[in-house]
Amino acid sequence: MQIAKIFQNGRSQAVRLPKEFRFNEDEVIVKAFGNGVLLLPKENPWVLMQEAINEFEDNFQFTREPQGDQTREDIK
Repeated sequence: MQIAKIFQNGRSQAVRLPKEFRFNEDEVIVKAFGNGVLLLPKENPWVLMQEAINEFEDNFQFTREPQGDQTREDIK
């Protein structure tokens, strides 16, 4: 796991990324997830998702059989 440094740049907070994580762009999309942050290329953010999907094995099951109805106790 790589570690990035956080520092103040004027009144903004900045992150110094390790070389292997640098972007070839001037801007990125920033998305917050709970206490985390995700940076995506601004030009084509869906490339990352497509690359992740391509990592699945050919026999990966993207759908599943319906489980059917479940019976549960009533909440009292």
